Amino acid sequence: MDVNTSLPTAPILEELHRQLASISSTKKELKWKELTAENLNITYSTLLSQSLANTLMEELEKTIHYYTGDLTKVKIFGKWHQIPRQQVAYGDQGLKYTFSGTTIAAKPWLPVLTAIKELVEKVSNQSYNFVLINRYRNGNDHIGEHRDDEKELNKHTPIASLSLGQERTFVLKHRDARLKGKLYRKIASVKIQLEHGSLLLMNYPTNEYWYHSLPQRRNCPGVRINLTFRKINS
Repeated sequence: MDVNTSLPTAPILEELHRQLASISSTKKELKWKELTAENLNITYSTLLSQSLANTLMEELEKTIHYYTGDLTKVKIFGKWHQIPRQQVAYGDQGLKYTFSGTTIAAKPWLPVLTAIKELVEKVSNQSYNFVLINRYRNGNDHIGEHRDDEKELNKHTPIASLSLGQERTFVLKHRDARLKGKLYRKIASVKIQLEHGSLLLMNYPTNEYWYHSLPQRRNCPGVRINLTFRKINS
């Protein structure tokens, strides 16, 4: 499906800002779930009401323009592969992000993304200058096991992941559980159902030790949009 790139109308933005402003502005007032394991620290909450999550989903479907061409490919073991999802990045001027052989320059912030970023910053007590947006068209779209260990990332700032649309399973696997032979350690994977309108904070040092993925799910036919807010060292 082609994505309409028209700009949001003023009344829609006013409504978004009004609804965002009505949400609790402090992290402590939200109902947070804490998930911990060996070197794993995750906090998770339902951030948005159903109606606001629906409004944001509709607005992003109209305004976000995803990368095409070479920017939709990554290099794995020396070979280029098409990523099984749609992707784009927005952020402060001049920021770039390199992963799997591909360097992407951030597009300028859109008003709707700035509004979401400000909300995420309020509830997380963090500051972000970059967002990577992944659009999963259906249950066949996915992302494989990886760590966000790129040198540009400020590793002490939590990665804030906002989910909209189709609920999907987020899987974390400890790096030692991926090893072979005597180095292998039996450590249970952690699975989290990412609900429509939820926010997940992947806190330090989780990303140092745990790989994460969003596996294929044939029984999840709907569109999912994921916004991962990051702090890039400029």
